[in-house]
Amino acid sequence: MQDFPRRRLLKASAAAGVGSVVLPGIAAPPVSAATTEGAAAKATGSGKCPPAKLTGRVVTPNDPGYAEASLGWDELFVHYPLVIVYAQHTQDVVNALTWARQHDVALRVRSGGHSLEGWSNVDNGIVIDVSELKSVHIDTASRTAKVGAGLSQLEAVTTLARKDLAVTTGTEGSVGLSGATLGGGFGFLTRYLGMACDSLTAAEVVVASDPDCAKVITADLKHNSDLLWALRGAGNGNFGIVTSLTYRTSPLRSVAYVQATWDGLRDLQAIFEAWQRTGPSADPRLGTQLEIHRNQILLFGVVAEGSAAEARKLLAPILSIGTPEVTVQIGNWGDVYAGFQIPTEEEPANWKFFSQFTTKPFPKKAISLIGSFMRDAPTDDSNFFTQAFGGAVRREPRGGTAFPHRDALFYSEPGAGWGTRGVPGSGDELTPVAQAWIAEFSQALRPYVNGAYVNVPNIGMQDWETAYWGSNFDRLRKIKAKYDPHNIFQYEQSIPPATH
Repeated sequence: MQDFPRRRLLKASAAAGVGSVVLPGIAAPPVSAATTEGAAAKATGSGKCPPAKLTGRVVTPNDPGYAEASLGWDELFVHYPLVIVYAQHTQDVVNALTWARQHDVALRVRSGGHSLEGWSNVDNGIVIDVSELKSVHIDTASRTAKVGAGLSQLEAVTTLARKDLAVTTGTEGSVGLSGATLGGGFGFLTRYLGMACDSLTAAEVVVASDPDCAKVITADLKHNSDLLWALRGAGNGNFGIVTSLTYRTSPLRSVAYVQATWDGLRDLQAIFEAWQRTGPSADPRLGTQLEIHRNQILLFGVVAEGSAAEARKLLAPILSIGTPEVTVQIGNWGDVYAGFQIPTEEEPANWKFFSQFTTKPFPKKAISLIGSFMRDAPTDDSNFFTQAFGGAVRREPRGGTAFPHRDALFYSEPGAGWGTRGVPGSGDELTPVAQAWIAEFSQALRPYVNGAYVNVPNIGMQDWETAYWGSNFDRLRKIKAKYDPHNIFQYEQSIPPATH
């Protein structure tokens, strides 16, 4: 597509005429009352699968909420879907998938809207959004929780914490729980409870079925166990649409939350060496993250069921370096988690990341590279983020998972953030600068890292298939051929079905 100003194109497409989307060089079929009721000429319903009707909360380009509905968290990527369906029930997902197949319309699946390359959206197609599926059922006796696929991580953490229960989640509360889990999922509780996907015991999934239909299946250890294995680390938009997830939860009454801040980067070498030496091998109740900015270093730590004195003792090898400002908070995990969230409206509009895993400690040269690139970071919001692995990550759950990076010492990513949310074209002058910085930074670190994280995709990466899933990729292709042989669920780095 030509390089049109982003919001101007959106405004033009929304005003192009009732029931139509017009994009340069792309002709779009109308989304009119007749179309959404399955009466368009392309519909191919049969006696077994009648023409589908779109149900749920349906948003088209003519609706006032279209601009907001079509925009994801990362405003660097803007797409103009033909229609967005916010499912209210599983049947709405079945109807939407059937409708997309009968009308030969490209589709994408969206939960929290945080797809970091914009792949949960699509031009001139249908977006099936499950973010409003927010049911919760917690069985405290069996310590299981069945939740709708629309729950955010913040909603999940705080809801479970009211029952003194927890599962692993990432640290960003607005991210969808299902998306994080289906790609692996890690955060402060990873070393204590394992990956988020390790706690996934079952999922309700809407899959494509012939002829041009859709159906609901269950994936657990007794039914479609191969699909459950795949969903544990490779489930995002590859095999079907997950509408609910069942987790094995763990008791967690309180945590000790530590934040330490060092001004400037003069202590970076010593801090990083101490962190990578102790973080991945410490008491598994301790989860740590290191965040390096161009003008400060931040250390975050959570000790499950820990005291302030215990937290300081576990982190002493790092906190003893320089003169950091240190705070310690003891409290319910839900309250602590909610307390360190940053409102989305205060975050930069545009982001770019590059994901990587490390199995051997960084030598001094690698740490020096981090310092050099961070001093030249394009904005104060840009950072180098790390997450300690080890502990429970090394143990797979019963049935196994598709997530392969269990021997990593830590995960890391350089990330650039720029621009102001809600301001059209904000930060456009920084976009090439930030993208070049990420590309050069990630290239410089290549000798010291391996693998990549599918939830933070690396666009244009060679051999991304094995970077994300290692030796599991061939098995994933066979499972894809079983559950989605026609490759209905596809995007730029989706898993293709195996050919016979």
